[in-house]
Amino acid sequence: MSLVRVTHRGAGATTMIAMPVVWSVVAAVAAVAEVLVRTIGAGVSVDYVLLLILLAVAGTLVAMLPVVPAVVILAVADLLSLFVLHLLTVAAAAVLIVVLVRVGALWTLGLAAPFVMVAVAWPSPVAVLVAAAAPAAVWAGVAIGADKESRMHRAARQAVATTLVEHTARGERARIARELHDVVAHHISMIAVQAETARLTTPGLDPLGAQRFSEIGDRARTGLTEMRRLLGVLREDTEGGADLQPQPRLDQLVDLLDDARLSAGARLIVSGAPVPLDPGVELAAYRIVQEALTNARRHAPGAAVDVELRYGRELRVRIRDNGPGPGNPAGHGLAGMRERAAAVGGTLRTGTTAVGGFLVEATLPVEAT
Repeated sequence: MSLVRVTHRGAGATTMIAMPVVWSVVAAVAAVAEVLVRTIGAGVSVDYVLLLILLAVAGTLVAMLPVVPAVVILAVADLLSLFVLHLLTVAAAAVLIVVLVRVGALWTLGLAAPFVMVAVAWPSPVAVLVAAAAPAAVWAGVAIGADKESRMHRAARQAVATTLVEHTARGERARIARELHDVVAHHISMIAVQAETARLTTPGLDPLGAQRFSEIGDRARTGLTEMRRLLGVLREDTEGGADLQPQPRLDQLVDLLDDARLSAGARLIVSGAPVPLDPGVELAAYRIVQEALTNARRHAPGAAVDVELRYGRELRVRIRDNGPGPGNPAGHGLAGMRERAAAVGGTLRTGTTAVGGFLVEATLPVEAT
């Protein structure tokens, strides 16, 4: 590996790439030491020893180069050592085997084949070792490379499969949204139409009955609007997505009271200095008020209701009515309000008040946790 690539890969990669450099230097020192040990006292000339040292260094230090030129230089240097000098250090042989594995290409069999002929012509332990290990190192490198490529292909297939699953899920959500809109919206619209028709055409209908029919129609239309807003989250068609509406805000509470036909017997009380709220907190507060008003209309029809927002370090939302008390404290509405409060890091308590009626009090953080 070249040192230029090390610079581009950062400190972590530098440590990993620098290991062959250290290893090559250690192998070169070991090769030189082996040459000196094997030539001292053998009566050889200094030039011969220097040539052996040069080939030993060439057969080890070049491993620091990129693997393709390194394997060629190593093979040539080792073959010259065997052909000309009939000597090859163990360190140089080991470096050649390691680099053959790192290359992992079939063409390097052409570099390994001459070592078999050398081992036949001048058999020595090191020559035989290289002749046997070099082809095996080539095939091992090829197998390692094939395994890496296979893992890359598996990762690519997994990524494609994950994308396909996500695309299928989006399509399924869009299909569900369309079916809900086509079926449920039709029935809700019919409820609104029939309630309005009954209010206008029923002979002898008293004012209270007319008000009830009007409330049914209003509730149906409100429910239809809410359902379409929620379906907008599911509908992610390729035609540009749904026309999403913004989530309700606390400044729409007056409209909520008017829509619920409670404005004549309801008050909105705001104390403290209003501050911008986290969108999740604001939505939770709105939904809690909405559900509490629905419960009051269901369990205490005609009762006066106070909705209080108290700003401070926390937002306190209180909904009180003067009705007979809780109708079904274990219902899904109260559990849903508690879940909404807890989802933004707040708390909610419910119960009867000291003077009767029912109280819902939520304490919410100004920012979602």
